[in-house]
Amino acid sequence: MVIVSAGIICCACSDKNNKREQFEVNYPTTKTVDQTDDYFGEKVADPYRWLEDDRSAETEEWVKAQNEVTFDYLNKIPFRTAIRERLTALTDYEKYGSPFKENGKYYFFKNDGLQNQSVLYEQSSLDAEPRVFLNPNTLSEDGTVALKDCSFSNNGKYFAYTISRSGSDWVEIYVKDLATDQLLEDHIQWAKFTGATWHGNGFYYSAYDAPAKGKEFSGVNENHKIYYHKIGEPQSNDRLIYQNKQAPKRFYSAHVDDDERVLFIFESGEGRGNNLYLKDLTQNNAKIIQLTDNMDNNYSPVEVLGNRILLMTNDGAPKYRIMEADLSSAEQKHWKELIPETDAVLSSANVIGNKLILNYEQDASSHVYRYDLNGKRLNEIKLPALGTAGFSGEKDDSEAFFVFTSFLFPASVYRYDTETDKSELYRKPNVNFNSDDYITEQVFFSSKDGAKIPAFLTYKKGLKKDGQNPVLLYGYGGFNISLTPSFSVSRLPFLENGGIYVQVNLRGGGEYGEEWHLAGIKMQKQNVFDDFIAAAQYLTDNKYTNPEKTAIMGGSNGGLLIGAVMNQRPELFRVAIPQVGVMDMLRYHKFTIGWNWASDYGTSEESKEMFTYLRGYSPLHNLKQGVHYPATLVTTADHDDRVVPAHSFKYAAALQAANDGVNPTLIRIDTKSGHGAGKPMTKIIEEQADIYSFIFWNLGMEFK
Repeated sequence: MVIVSAGIICCACSDKNNKREQFEVNYPTTKTVDQTDDYFGEKVADPYRWLEDDRSAETEEWVKAQNEVTFDYLNKIPFRTAIRERLTALTDYEKYGSPFKENGKYYFFKNDGLQNQSVLYEQSSLDAEPRVFLNPNTLSEDGTVALKDCSFSNNGKYFAYTISRSGSDWVEIYVKDLATDQLLEDHIQWAKFTGATWHGNGFYYSAYDAPAKGKEFSGVNENHKIYYHKIGEPQSNDRLIYQNKQAPKRFYSAHVDDDERVLFIFESGEGRGNNLYLKDLTQNNAKIIQLTDNMDNNYSPVEVLGNRILLMTNDGAPKYRIMEADLSSAEQKHWKELIPETDAVLSSANVIGNKLILNYEQDASSHVYRYDLNGKRLNEIKLPALGTAGFSGEKDDSEAFFVFTSFLFPASVYRYDTETDKSELYRKPNVNFNSDDYITEQVFFSSKDGAKIPAFLTYKKGLKKDGQNPVLLYGYGGFNISLTPSFSVSRLPFLENGGIYVQVNLRGGGEYGEEWHLAGIKMQKQNVFDDFIAAAQYLTDNKYTNPEKTAIMGGSNGGLLIGAVMNQRPELFRVAIPQVGVMDMLRYHKFTIGWNWASDYGTSEESKEMFTYLRGYSPLHNLKQGVHYPATLVTTADHDDRVVPAHSFKYAAALQAANDGVNPTLIRIDTKSGHGAGKPMTKIIEEQADIYSFIFWNLGMEFK
């Protein structure tokens, strides 16, 4: 590829009250190719198709050239180093995970502060001195090998752990002998979307056949299989347990209950939910039985209590309910309702201390209740504040732990007794930030069609509603995923410098159950964009901010959101940060697991009507020449095999060509990184420092 410099003067802040120094940006001229596709008789050009080959030398040259432009721009921001130093200082505190018990011992994850990966510790009691059990930081020099999952065998002999390299969804499984503390020769490769679930001296896991060379991170994943691995055997000897040749693109995963009575198999990928299968492990030569037959509903086992199985589902209950089944006749037609659906959304269920602990989302915040095993509600468990809680514990142990967090409440661990209904603070982090100076409020506003949409606003006390406050508006709106309150140090410098962080609960998410989800998918997807646009308008109308002070950000499906709304209402936003976004809505299903998103999006191939709708909002296909787009920093990574970087590559190239040239249009492409999970702390801090430097500079903010 020949790089031709096109010198463009970018004014990083154009409003008259916040003049910024103008940076000269020499964008690489990205070549175009004569590529068109036919959709139901309509020709659609795809001039940047060549960027889909993310392993070609030509694409690598383009990546290098774009990164040079981006980092040259970022290096000119005078307070970039200061923001990175502040983020580093804020991040440098001890972070603890919730303790969990295995074979009579306690285990917990801890990060000393700036460690790239959290370390797994072991202790014989809560008062005993912890020892390092597994330190993922020793698995790579740069911290890009991450621990994804771990599990102990029920016989107390083995420990299996799953690692990911450079942020990829591909994982490898290793096994440790607990008696000798030595790593065994057992090694599983080309596994994906799996952990190790134990049965006897072996475990079940899910894997694909080895991908074609050069297509490891972009090729469509097909023929997901469940295997059983016996300790001491090579992977080539592993026994195939389940596959479905009639549905090669679906996902299959296994789970065995703690008593090793039941093997559950989950089938997903071609609907909004999953099917559930079961094998009775107490019976010799028992067959795998299909329990459900509707992949548009979710079915999840909660616990196996002898021959009694408790399950959580939204089948017949859009906000979820608890059902029970008998192991001898576990098909869905025999299920009975134990705890009916309520007005709040049931988000999780656990059996701890022979009590059911049910976690409900009410207006996107946790409310937790204790039930007996006959379905009688006993009481609500008091939480520290409005926020998000997650419980863990054993079914026959009255000791439980929960982690609580909110926008101004760092993740803290509480110890809870299910018998006395008493909780006590067990571990609270010490963050160099005075949360008492800030406040979070929840507001409700009307979307375009009149629907009431909630949002959380966090800001410094004493804020003046003069329309001049910087705002960072964040959203997701898809796949039945709820955005609940959580703490993040990366937002703190923005808050410290007068910013308002706004998290909006869009339709398409799971905050109000399946009906809320359905209101934002396929031919209703525009509702999601309308909700987000209405949030920005509400903030302006109510004098929190104005369009010249508004930045927007979202990742993955949220990256699609940002691309869509900045196309539809570019004048409403000053800065846009689309992260690892789904930007090509006509071809997203042709890469890795993209086909799996059709339940939310539909595809361009299924009907002319669906094609027309997708093309109508696809970020890549709705950029218009000469439009004044917001200052934009696209972010992606070279090992993202969830949303392949081609989405961001093509979108950034098209945006650079279309933009009127006033605001910067940059793309930051991380190396040895993926979709986000497992990213080392050093890379997290570097990326967040760059993002917030870009936001500060282009909103006309000063960093103090």
